[in-house]
Amino acid sequence: MRAIWKGAVSFGLVSIGVKLYSATEEKDIRFHQVHREDGGRIRYKRTCSVCGEEVTYDDIAKGYDIGGGEMVILTDEDFADLPLTSSRAIDVLEFVPAEQVDPILYNKAYFLEPEGAATKPYVLLRDALIDSERVAIVKVALRQREQLATLRVREGVLLLNTMLWPDEIRTPDFGFLDEDLKVRPPELAMASSLIDSMTGEFEPDVFTDDYRAALQEVIDAKVEGREVVQPEEVEEAPAAAVDLMAALKASVERAKAARGEQPTRGGGGGEPTPISSARSAQKAAEKKAAKAPAKKTAAKKTAEKKAAEPAKKTAAKKTPAKKAEPAKKTAARKTAPRKSA
Repeated sequence: MRAIWKGAVSFGLVSIGVKLYSATEEKDIRFHQVHREDGGRIRYKRTCSVCGEEVTYDDIAKGYDIGGGEMVILTDEDFADLPLTSSRAIDVLEFVPAEQVDPILYNKAYFLEPEGAATKPYVLLRDALIDSERVAIVKVALRQREQLATLRVREGVLLLNTMLWPDEIRTPDFGFLDEDLKVRPPELAMASSLIDSMTGEFEPDVFTDDYRAALQEVIDAKVEGREVVQPEEVEEAPAAAVDLMAALKASVERAKAARGEQPTRGGGGGEPTPISSARSAQKAAEKKAAKAPAKKTAAKKTAEKKAAEPAKKTAAKKTPAKKAEPAKKTAARKTAPRKSA
């Protein structure tokens, strides 16, 4: 990496010499405009719209349009006396909790490297930021512009995040914000269930730029003189559903299927949602109320049945004795003739 700025972090009366490096880089595939016939690069000339002459960089000044076709021309001398245009200091203004900084304010990120003998105070500031669990709010002049920024720690290195000024953040002005739209509790519960089914840990490395990869494949194939392998067709997004609840339920089912969870019978979600739990509880209460009289009748019948069981057992014992009587009579008849002889 090449340092794009050198200066010092002003931390109270402590000055920490640092070098500034761009912490990010765009991976977009860039193209040149060329002549289709022979591949020659297209060049643009800087011409004056009034006289039509080509203008060199030395003859170019900055103009501010004040409207009505009038232009105020500013030269390098006009910018020379402006404050902080050549300042090489990163002034620490205050320390605040990181969650108090709205992410919409963040602009660009830069790594800071200690320069020369500034390593020890650099490490001291780094460790103090970690212990305090805060970020430093600073001011810095970059590219002839004063900018607000934060100073925090990332992977053991101080990271400078330039920020937009509050008046550079647009205020959303959309018609629907004035409409009285109300979301039904079942819809909100189902949406929350969908969020729960899609909740995970953010791992940026698992996401890829599929378009850039496909475009690079086209370029490589052109260079190597081979045919381009067509990528797999992406599943088309389903049409907008009219029934919001049906769309939410289908989304929950799809999210669970993507996680490898077994769908429930009837096409519902795998785990009970707030809505399904409430409905199940209601149905259970209705069934309990409907079955209450039946249970009482069944209990009476059971009691009567239990009471009748001893009598049945007694009758069963007496019945074998009665059945034995014919055998006794037969034996008596056989014995009688012998006595008469």
